[in-house]
Amino acid sequence: MSAGPQTWVPTVIQRLSRVPAVVRVVVAQVQGSTPREPGAYMLVDAAGSTGTIGGGRLEWEALEAAREMLQQGTRGARLMNRVLGIDLGQCCGGVIAVWLECFPQDCLAQLRALEPCLAEGPVVLATAASAKGVQHTISRGSAADATAAALLDLPRARAAPQVRRTAEGEITFVERLDEEYPAVWLFGAGHVGQALAGMLLQLPLRLLWQDSRPGQLPAAAAEYSRMLPAAALVRAVAEAAPGTHFLVMTHDHALDYELCRAVLMRADAAWLGLIGSQSKAARFRSRLRRDGFGAPIIEQLTCPIGVTGIKSKWPAAIAVAIAAQLMQILSQPAAEAADAVAGSGPIAPCTAGECAQCGRHEPLTQGTVVTQT
Repeated sequence: MSAGPQTWVPTVIQRLSRVPAVVRVVVAQVQGSTPREPGAYMLVDAAGSTGTIGGGRLEWEALEAAREMLQQGTRGARLMNRVLGIDLGQCCGGVIAVWLECFPQDCLAQLRALEPCLAEGPVVLATAASAKGVQHTISRGSAADATAAALLDLPRARAAPQVRRTAEGEITFVERLDEEYPAVWLFGAGHVGQALAGMLLQLPLRLLWQDSRPGQLPAAAAEYSRMLPAAALVRAVAEAAPGTHFLVMTHDHALDYELCRAVLMRADAAWLGLIGSQSKAARFRSRLRRDGFGAPIIEQLTCPIGVTGIKSKWPAAIAVAIAAQLMQILSQPAAEAADAVAGSGPIAPCTAGECAQCGRHEPLTQGTVVTQT
């Protein structure tokens, strides 16, 4: 079941069914303060662009480079390094390396060959660009591939991409491919649920939106939603992956309770948030105690939900408060790993003009994809 943004491979495959070529622009490495984190990407094709690497002059230059690659229409890859203050006049002050890779339609077979590998779990994709062309190599980690093994051993938030260079001029972009975004299950499609779902779709997570009432979920949400009878909704909680974040806000307090109870019985949810007042929270906690749940388990229920300080009762305002709280929770592991990610690899800035060591002006490398497993 599709549930929001995942790895970039299926998205590129889908877009290549409609356009001649797609360029993926991805933050490969950072040093110091930068607009986006390693792994952030955007896709550019003849129909436009989606995603962002941070906006401003950096993104404008990356878009121009991507459009040049689209005009050529051939397989190609390049690395664009920029010192944000010196090169672009941006106040961030850091150094950033951006990987650009053009996928024409004749790459479809190779990209489709990646999909079964992704279905089997996390893999590491190394893309080498040299005078011989562009080559993909897939690894699941082994003693012979220490880089891949190290990336697969790290928590996902710390598995930042890497860039390797050889004395012969070959550049290799190494990245881990798996589910990059945490799962969020939203129960309820009332006024707040409707407003919240629209916000969650724009955030770095995978949304599954569910309700028990026919016709309550909009047709446009079919890809990331489902309607199930109330009893089936409760049973469906068992289908969620460990570490899922749950938000409960149905039209029925009895259904809310059964959903919360089912989530707490799993004992592996990342977070459980219930919409409601302090009195609703007290009633639910009292009932959970009567049902035999211990204090440590009951404490996992967050109710009321939403960041403090927002007094408005407008559904969209409540949704903003809930989305902000969820992002605080989702950001905790990333914040803990921020130092490790920021130092994911040295990028030596040029002191003046062009510099081969820095690689700000790496040439385009063209060729065909060779996928090895």
